Amino acid sequence: MNKVELSQDENLSFTLNHRLLPMAQHRVDLYFSLPNEMGISPQTLDEQSYFHSSIKTRSAYYSDQLHLPLVRSRFISAKKGQQDDYRVNLNLFCYQIKMALDTDIKQALQQKDSADFYPLACELAQQSINLLRKLRRNSPNDKKLLSYYENADNYLSWHVEQSFLKLLAKAPKTSDDSDYREQLLELCRSEKQYRKEQQFNSQITLDDPNRITNKMRLLQRLIEYGVVFKKDVKHLNKNLKRLVRGTVTAIIMALVMTLVLNARSSFAEVTLLLVAILGLIYGLRETFKDEITQLIWRKIQHGRPKWQHSYSNSATKTKVANQLIWLEYIKDKHLPELVHKQFNKRRQQNKLAAQLLHFRSETRVVAKKFLPGYDEIQQQVTFNLAPFVRYLKKGEGRLYSLDGNKVSQQGVERRYQINTVLTQTTDNGVHVQRFKITLNRSGIINIEAMKALNQG
Repeated sequence: MNKVELSQDENLSFTLNHRLLPMAQHRVDLYFSLPNEMGISPQTLDEQSYFHSSIKTRSAYYSDQLHLPLVRSRFISAKKGQQDDYRVNLNLFCYQIKMALDTDIKQALQQKDSADFYPLACELAQQSINLLRKLRRNSPNDKKLLSYYENADNYLSWHVEQSFLKLLAKAPKTSDDSDYREQLLELCRSEKQYRKEQQFNSQITLDDPNRITNKMRLLQRLIEYGVVFKKDVKHLNKNLKRLVRGTVTAIIMALVMTLVLNARSSFAEVTLLLVAILGLIYGLRETFKDEITQLIWRKIQHGRPKWQHSYSNSATKTKVANQLIWLEYIKDKHLPELVHKQFNKRRQQNKLAAQLLHFRSETRVVAKKFLPGYDEIQQQVTFNLAPFVRYLKKGEGRLYSLDGNKVSQQGVERRYQINTVLTQTTDNGVHVQRFKITLNRSGIINIEAMKALNQG
């Protein structure tokens, strides 16, 4: 069973990643225990608003060979296969380079010793140069295909330069490794010069950091064509909600009309008292109609999926997978027994009154096979916790300590802890794991994985 991986993404976001085989079915549940002191509730953070603003999903072809030496280039020749396949094959090659480079750069940055860091960085630089050469040796002569090639070449050249500049910015600073640094700097200079010679970008664009960054984001989306699946979002239960609203309105109107007719029959003519009674009746209707509708709708909607995502290959238009998504506040009594046990393992001081927010994703892969070289797809769900910290206090204070006869002080920050239980259900069984997410107003401080529980 490919386990779901939970990892930090940016300052205030984390991702769930899992891989799926053809015709596979997979279910992921995520339970947030949000302390009441965070100020999060159905009144302050609506589920639908949070879903649309802060939960992002994507699916793409996946290969575990995501390291630079393993990127395959056999598909990028315009002479092989049909011309219609060239763009998809080119994008597959470029997407693999990007993902592999990102993975290897991240691993290189974990090397704190300069003696290990710089040889590894220079090896990555040489591998990147070799892959770019392979791409440029296969530039097409067909003008119809040339624009695809130039967009990919432009983006990869820029991304390689930015990746190694980032690597150098965070590299260990020592005077003994100047030769290594010069090799990496030479790669960055040569790629910048190459793009200038090819006239890929205008000088106006180059002079504006925002314009060049946004252009490269556009080119990145272009090379994801045929690799990252197109997503269509469907809101479920729309007609059911209309039916509930209409039914509640009809019942309330019937009651109101009954009261109005009874009041009218009690008075021979229109009086001030009759007007006051009618105003009171209509006022009560407007006051309670929305609340009653919302209460009944929550009862009916509880346990139902709210959204459906359909993923399809953007090149062939064939459907690849369907995904159903739930998101709702729940009560303790609705927690599964395994999840309840995981929450009970918290220390006593951490068992604070909390709101429970439940996210569920059920995915069914309908494709029987994938593109050549790909045996799996990767599904990613990103949660942005920015709405969670909106109501947090800054909590800056002072901690005083005594050092001999001297009193010293230092600033401290207020931190909050979100306990999260992740359950993964497949044909092979259930995997349950609790995570402690520590955060402040600025970002996630730490994500700590607790002991996992597996049940076959």
